[in-house]
Amino acid sequence: MTDVHGNVLILTGPPGSGKTTVARIVADRFDRAVHLESDDFFHFIRSGYIEPWKSESHGQNEVVIRIVADTATSYAEAGYLTIVDGIILPGWFFESLDDQLRGAGLEVATAILRPSLAVCLSRAGTRASRPLADRPVLEQLWHGFEDLGTLERHVIDNSEQEADATADTLTARLSLR
Repeated sequence: MTDVHGNVLILTGPPGSGKTTVARIVADRFDRAVHLESDDFFHFIRSGYIEPWKSESHGQNEVVIRIVADTATSYAEAGYLTIVDGIILPGWFFESLDDQLRGAGLEVATAILRPSLAVCLSRAGTRASRPLADRPVLEQLWHGFEDLGTLERHVIDNSEQEADATADTLTARLSLR
């Protein structure tokens, strides 16, 4: 295995794209790996919580992403491949996460899972968790990954792939093995 000390993978995409499942598979392929589900960090807020896709949540989101980056930095510096999985939207908080990780001297790779909207709706529709499975919210978030500019090179269209195949694609693309 490749030495992964100081490496972080930001794995993002809309709800239903397979991020969490793929992150678990990739993390299990290494002797020392951490899978941080960044969405969980939002749920640590017990009062004053604002749904993170709402415009008024900007300040809250900055705090949460800073804490995610601090946590990822600590694990990576301790020698773990650190996979940060979440709906980390470009233009909202992707850049601040990426900047903070790189500012800590870490090597950062990015992968954006972006299956079709129909696939995301189908996958998320089987979830009990709301509101990320609600069509209007999911569509809003999916469209946030639609026009990525320079980040487009990091997109993996996994519409036709099972999670293991997506993990293989990601692992090969990033040369993590």
